[in-house]
Amino acid sequence: MGKFERFVGVALVGLALLGATVVGLAALVVMQDPVGWETPSTAIVFGFWRPIYSTSVPPAGVVLGAAGFALLVAALVGLAERRITYRARTSEDWEQMPLAPKRVMAETRGAYAGPVTVTVLIPAHNEAGCITETIASLRSQSHQPVRIVVVADNCTDETVALARSAGVDVFETAGNADKKAGALNQALPAALEGLGDNDTVMVMDADTTLDQGFLAAAVRRLTDDRALMAVGGLFYGEDGSGMLGQFQRNEYTRYAREIGRRRGRVFVLTGTASIFRPRALRTVAEERGRAIPGLPGDIYDTVVLTEDNELTLAIKSLGGLMISPAQCTVVTEVMQTWRALWVQRLRWQRGAVENLGSYGFRPSVTRYWAQQLGIGYGVVAIAAYLLLLLLMLLAMDNWIWFPFWIAVGLIFVLERVVTVWRGGWRARLLAVTLFPELGYAIFLNLVYVKGVLDIAARRKAGWVNVVQNPASKSGDSR
Repeated sequence: MGKFERFVGVALVGLALLGATVVGLAALVVMQDPVGWETPSTAIVFGFWRPIYSTSVPPAGVVLGAAGFALLVAALVGLAERRITYRARTSEDWEQMPLAPKRVMAETRGAYAGPVTVTVLIPAHNEAGCITETIASLRSQSHQPVRIVVVADNCTDETVALARSAGVDVFETAGNADKKAGALNQALPAALEGLGDNDTVMVMDADTTLDQGFLAAAVRRLTDDRALMAVGGLFYGEDGSGMLGQFQRNEYTRYAREIGRRRGRVFVLTGTASIFRPRALRTVAEERGRAIPGLPGDIYDTVVLTEDNELTLAIKSLGGLMISPAQCTVVTEVMQTWRALWVQRLRWQRGAVENLGSYGFRPSVTRYWAQQLGIGYGVVAIAAYLLLLLLMLLAMDNWIWFPFWIAVGLIFVLERVVTVWRGGWRARLLAVTLFPELGYAIFLNLVYVKGVLDIAARRKAGWVNVVQNPASKSGDSR
């Protein structure tokens, strides 16, 4: 592992140097040939607008400069994240980073906390259509949980009765007005009572089914590394819901691939299924209102829109080590309508930005700020591309195929297909057609813009639970 870590570090430094070198070469090329392309043309659009455009291939200096700049930015973000992660793992600031691996290892050295066990909490609000299937997926695991608790939150359907008939415990909330976060804050103190360092707690959505081997893989990781504070799942979309469902499955497949390429370093401890050591949850409750935002004593922040994302930031800020192994996969629901998808993603996007605002510019959230800036850049880039395409269509009498841009487009199509290859032939077919997924990307960009504008305008946000037709659920196949 030491040699591999060093190789990654050298590779990142080399990437940064390569990017800087390419940018320098691009500057020299542009200085020697400041024009580099044919004289721009003009056209009249809408009867009054006279844009200037060029149909020639961009100069080599421009292409090299753009590529070099992209490499440089990527390398700088990677180096910053790597440096921050290394400092967290080796930190001796036990006051500000009580979950840092060095402290955890020191405090648990020579102590045997017993075999790793898993207690599962399933927050559920009117989940009669899927709760039985969710419990069955837990019962079918090769590593059995020691206890399953359905946290019934203001249920008015048969959720409680179905859970009890399945032979699991039920915790019914009392007077909870804080949705999932409030329900878990009520149930977790009793669940954590008497648990040791290896008696872990798993929080799992009621509309999720675990793939075989999830718990066994997670327990193995937690057994091998006593400094590991949390294990998150990688989620895949259930079958069905037509092209809209396939858009989401492609998106989730790409996310899982990205986490795999990061060797499991997790972005978000997904609410679909994540396992926590009691030490992590207790420390978060103790540090609320001091080192991290929130009310003292709360494990989940009840004010935020995305409680799972916020808990991830909380554990990271306290120095906690977490991972999403490739073997820990779950199948979750996909939104069946564009309206439901809009509501879900608007909550996710706005919640992520608001969480960052509450944590500020501390080192532990640097990567997340970079992600948001990247999304913002993507919004601008796609909008500019579509605008320029429209201008070209309006300004030119005939359609012209430009070999350079065709090559760029083919490279992009290849990337889209490769990144969803594991999703099967339907995923590949949708990716190779390109334009439907481009439309989906534009939809997500509109969600991003809406969320940012709502925050800027200080519009009040509400936690919305999207309830779908349980009859349309297709099980855990993928």
